[in-house]
Amino acid sequence: MINIAILGSTGSIGTQTLDIVREQGDIRVWALTAGKNINLLERQIREFRPKLAAVWSAEDAAELAVRVKDLPVRIVSGMDGLLEAATVPESDILVTAVVGMIGLRPTVAAIRAGKNIALANKETLVTAGHLIMPLAEEYHSAILPVDSEHSAVFQSLNGESGNKIHKILLTASGGPFRGKTKKELEHMRVEDALRHPNWSMGKKITVDSATLVNKGLEVMEAKWLFGTDLDRIQVVVQPQSVIHSMVEFEDGSIMAQLGTPDMRLPIQYALYYPKRRPLSGKRLDFFALGNLTFERPDMDTFEGLRLAYQAAERGGNMPTVLNAANERAVAKFLERKIKFPEITQIISECMESCRFISSPNLEEILETEQSVYEWIESRW
Repeated sequence: MINIAILGSTGSIGTQTLDIVREQGDIRVWALTAGKNINLLERQIREFRPKLAAVWSAEDAAELAVRVKDLPVRIVSGMDGLLEAATVPESDILVTAVVGMIGLRPTVAAIRAGKNIALANKETLVTAGHLIMPLAEEYHSAILPVDSEHSAVFQSLNGESGNKIHKILLTASGGPFRGKTKKELEHMRVEDALRHPNWSMGKKITVDSATLVNKGLEVMEAKWLFGTDLDRIQVVVQPQSVIHSMVEFEDGSIMAQLGTPDMRLPIQYALYYPKRRPLSGKRLDFFALGNLTFERPDMDTFEGLRLAYQAAERGGNMPTVLNAANERAVAKFLERKIKFPEITQIISECMESCRFISSPNLEEILETEQSVYEWIESRW
């Protein structure tokens, strides 16, 4: 029996994790958390019977507690609730499926509690990789990537212990605006940005895919996950989203992981690693596929990727600045308060204006996040 807790159980990764729980039948869910969607969380509680569930606001927690008073589940709220869910004693694996830096403190707490981490919350390593990876080593906590690209690299490295990586090739679909010009991007609406050609994801990550900021965050995450220098991480646009990423070794050999664009595969691989289990769903048909194509990313039009490389190269708290600025800018775009190109404009201005800290601790990372939010609200 596999024992898990899920942060962000009502989001895209969280619900697909629970699909796997249903299908496999040998996973026990001990804790679930959600932001505001207490209707779906209630249904999940009734189906999976966790001992603990958390929502963000105390008011929602009080309402949820009344709704599920017939069940033996304790309802908690806020950051304290997330921390309790992350460290629930019975779980062995924490699935971090929340979006944003809200996942940072619970992940740290889970590592210190000896949990393995099925990591979908990329912000954790983007902003605090220099703290998280040594901490995971100290507490013997495995960081198991759930992002399709990082899972692909992880799978490609199996059996290659001791062989040096020459290059990581992170693939990108190109997003919904692939091939468009800067002029065309000025007129793109929220509905356009959310129309991803291949993947079904949450709103924030879908917009990040449209700006290519998401791929930049993945570059930073890969640096920490696989101990690779930035100049050995290359982004390759692969529009069919069939090759999920590749590793080139010193002898020129390239290992790749291929499959249909189905996030359940990397989720399940992280939960059962190193074993593979049967998984329902569509299989890759090379004859129907016909061909695979590759392109260089357009970092002039899609400045988010270029800015991410710049933040990663500078290091310190600059990845936190980029990440926090992007979170707030995407929220404003989804609220229709800014235009699509202004997302990267806000990121760029924040990177130029915010105070640089060369080696931030956890508190300084969280303070940087707050200062970025305040800077944006004072000007946008």
